[in-house]
Amino acid sequence: MDMEELEPRKKKEFEIGCDLSNHSIEELNELIETLGGEIERIGEAVRSKESSRDAADSVFK
Repeated sequence: MDMEELEPRKKKEFEIGCDLSNHSIEELNELIETLGGEIERIGEAVRSKESSRDAADSVFK
């Protein structure tokens, strides 16, 4: 048995636009979860910035 076979497999890196055929179903499902969480986090940041901008706009109108 080769020693490399005993080592844990390294996760494949994901890059936007990469070839998805190189990823397992499990990896793709994990990616969906990760990206879903990231989309929500970005959405919250946008809403926060919009709220701050709207508050500033109301002061200067």
